[in-house]
Amino acid sequence: MANSPQSRKRARQAETRRRRNASQRSMVRTSIKKVRGAIADGDAKAAAEALDAAVPVIDRMANRGIMHPNQAARHKSRLSAGIRNITRDQNSD
Repeated sequence: MANSPQSRKRARQAETRRRRNASQRSMVRTSIKKVRGAIADGDAKAAAEALDAAVPVIDRMANRGIMHPNQAARHKSRLSAGIRNITRDQNSD
């Protein structure tokens, strides 16, 4: 346990930040799951709407340091590719 006043304060700050970061991480994961769910259902319109809502969340987490910028770019790229694939499949039918 922290002994000095400074270390007690640091422990409090660390716990607050840990909780906030966990909440933010959960929010971005949920938004990604919504897009993936729409892609799995084959609903291109719903998937595109979910992606439009998810991209700002992903970018915000990358700016805040919750996720690495390259990881954010990878998520956006793969989700976009998934939507392109179901759109292509629907147009080819």
